[in-house]
Amino acid sequence: MTLFFTEMWERFSYYGMRALLILFMTAPIASGGLGFDDQTSGAVYGLYSMAVYLLALPGGWVADRLIGLKKSVWYGGIIITIGHFTMALPGVFNLFSGASVPEGQLAAWDLPSFFLGLILIVFGTGLLKPNISSIVGQLYPENSSKRDAGFSIFYMGINLGAFMAPIACSTLAIYDWHLGFGLAGFGMLMGLIQYKGTKKYLEGVGEPVENNSREEKQAYQRLLKRVWLVLGLVVLTMALFFFQVIPLDPVSLAGVSNTVIAIVALLFFGYVLFFGGLDSGQKKKVVVIMILFVFSAIFWSGFEQAGSSLNLFAERFTDRTVWGWEIPAGYFQSVNSIFIIIFAPFFGAMWVALGRKKLEPSSPLKFAIGLIFLGIGFLVMYFAAKIAASGDLAAPSWLVITYLFHTFGELSLSPVGLSLTTKLAPKKFAGQMMGMWFLSIAMGNLIAGRIAGSASGGTSEALAEMPDQYMLIVYTVIGAGMVLMLISKPIRSLMGKVH
Repeated sequence: MTLFFTEMWERFSYYGMRALLILFMTAPIASGGLGFDDQTSGAVYGLYSMAVYLLALPGGWVADRLIGLKKSVWYGGIIITIGHFTMALPGVFNLFSGASVPEGQLAAWDLPSFFLGLILIVFGTGLLKPNISSIVGQLYPENSSKRDAGFSIFYMGINLGAFMAPIACSTLAIYDWHLGFGLAGFGMLMGLIQYKGTKKYLEGVGEPVENNSREEKQAYQRLLKRVWLVLGLVVLTMALFFFQVIPLDPVSLAGVSNTVIAIVALLFFGYVLFFGGLDSGQKKKVVVIMILFVFSAIFWSGFEQAGSSLNLFAERFTDRTVWGWEIPAGYFQSVNSIFIIIFAPFFGAMWVALGRKKLEPSSPLKFAIGLIFLGIGFLVMYFAAKIAASGDLAAPSWLVITYLFHTFGELSLSPVGLSLTTKLAPKKFAGQMMGMWFLSIAMGNLIAGRIAGSASGGTSEALAEMPDQYMLIVYTVIGAGMVLMLISKPIRSLMGKVH
């Protein structure tokens, strides 16, 4: 219960802001937006959503080595709250400062508060996100089918927050974008209050490693000093970017970040396999995590079009008028969560029932099924994009059906991926392996943002190419699903008794 509601409010804050993010960046300055072009907006969106999950790896390490899982969740939530409120500050400044800004120009505080807020949310989520999922994994016995069901229920909490947030935040954003960002911060604040008030239910779970000997305490202090040194260098680098000592080009930065993530992943897995002190069985399980890392990144590169290109499709090419009222585009970000809430109990019960009859698909096969469902959803969007390219507005049902198939894909892959990572990960690398799961999502998010920059139909040329962009995604994800089906049995043999 404690973890369910904490994650619900954290996801409220994340998805509330996410529903507004690319729309705010592409909105004209005259209407309160930032006036970025599609390519820049997609790059910033991809970098931000990438970084949210990228920092899950050091966030898991901090929990494993320094402060424990529960404290990481607490401090992460505090930083997230400050980040959202920082993004809301320009609205307060504009209301009370009385300073006049020339038409067509941003106020001096608009960009600094926007980027600083994003950075704080990134750091906070990196601490909170992987570690709260690791605590869920500790609540259930190993190799129990209840663990998958438990993660499905936990996933309902995620999507309850994700359902409420886009509607609430998009409604306030009609009046002022910054009111929407502020409401997202208030949601995280509610999560912190709930977490602190019910922490007694987590006694003995997620505690930090005890350093009893003098040598262990000295090693801990040395490690802590190094962490502060790294953090100081990060803050200094950000300051250089803010004061434009180092020029920042989001599009170019996004172009090289995939390579950086791939290198980080290879180095980490290489270290764990060759220097992690693991036995043969543990190494085989780590290899499975490596393989599923690749297919997870492919899945999320398609799925995360929801907050970028599909969000812009809802705003630009969807008929949103109902009884004379134009539905905010951000409302469509709640559709996936509605379907999750409806179908998550069914999927959780289905896995348990099939497990009793020894008919449950293996986890790699569930991954493959998820990819194929995702591809079918983008096949629907191919036809919707053809309508948009012809100059007509698409009916809302095209997006709704797409999100339905994406939901089936997500329920087949995501909670299973979370659960499988906790089952396969060596205990001393539990938090960091969960971080690697989120690192795969980081890579997918970055690719999604880069695709959105060219698949959003912002120009006549891009609109004409949009159907082909969606069909390319169809070929990629369905092809990956078929490949994974073919190799699922060899992967299953590496998993040992884990299923």
